[in-house]
Amino acid sequence: MSVPEPCTSDQDPFTADPSPDDGAKLARILIADDDDLVRTAVERILGLFHYEVTAVESGQELLAQVHDGYDVIILDINMPGMDGFETLEELNRKGVDIPVLFLTGAGSMAYAVKAINLGAYDFITKPIEDLEIFHVKVKRAIEKSTFLRHEKLYKKNLEKEVAAKTRELAEKNLLLKQYSDQLEKATVQIMSSLQTAMEEKDEYTAGHTLRVTEYCMAIGEAINLPEQEHIILRRAAQFHDIGKLVIDLSCICKPGKLTAEEWELIKKHPEVGANIIKPLGFMKREQNIIRHHHEKLDGSGYPDGIGGDELDTLTRILIIADSFDAMTSRRNYRRNLSTREAIAELRRCAGSQFDPDLVECFAQILKSKQSF
Repeated sequence: MSVPEPCTSDQDPFTADPSPDDGAKLARILIADDDDLVRTAVERILGLFHYEVTAVESGQELLAQVHDGYDVIILDINMPGMDGFETLEELNRKGVDIPVLFLTGAGSMAYAVKAINLGAYDFITKPIEDLEIFHVKVKRAIEKSTFLRHEKLYKKNLEKEVAAKTRELAEKNLLLKQYSDQLEKATVQIMSSLQTAMEEKDEYTAGHTLRVTEYCMAIGEAINLPEQEHIILRRAAQFHDIGKLVIDLSCICKPGKLTAEEWELIKKHPEVGANIIKPLGFMKREQNIIRHHHEKLDGSGYPDGIGGDELDTLTRILIIADSFDAMTSRRNYRRNLSTREAIAELRRCAGSQFDPDLVECFAQILKSKQSF
């Protein structure tokens, strides 16, 4: 191995101590070489450039010593027990992300190629004849290490920032969801209060909405509706007659049958109710159910004359519940039907106006629950 030319002074070149740049941090280098002379020479050369050096005799010792505080690893290839390739493979398995410079003897370029393929940063031939080239390779490896360290820190900070932003967004979304839920509840309560107040003005409609809602919930529970469907059905039942708020239905209270004009006016309330609900985006399904709660399976209902598969399960439930309560409620122009008579009427119209399966389900509920 070549060493620097003798100095003109009496100073030993291996003990020369030129000052490092002000404020510069000493890079830490870990060397593994089983040859004492080579290891000592490389250690002293690196000392010339003010690197902090740790030297060991084997790959096993290097693996025991290595940690993230090192900037560069200089690794001999031919070592007993665990050679340089095996040591690098183990470093890779452990996830050690430190640039590795391989020491390779003259004529062993095949070794160097293998080392690079294993992930080594560069290789250094020995004996070391050109200190400047040697130092350049070490400095580049240190720069690579610094880059990797900064990249790792950047990724770590980025992950923290993303996690923090994600938490912040989740918290804001939760607050928005809570606020939205509160608005929904407040809207439902206000509308429910208005409808209740409207019904209470008329002895013939008082309690209608409450009873229809209870009937709907009982049917929904009996057929095991999912929770979200229960919520939709309850709100549709609560507001199925909300269109009557803006229609003059004083004709309902008059004695005798309704005229054709009065009947046409009453028939507008499902469509009007759907339009009232329309601006409320969270009640889109309810809007359709309210609009169609006077439709029939055979398509002879109103306002759209739809039927069959066009009427979903929730709408079919509301049609039955609303019709049953209308039949059993007193009107000034007709007597109300008994529960038995109303069930018979539901069965008579099953298939044409009402869903037959739901009619039978409701009939069983009415028989089993005396409160109805």
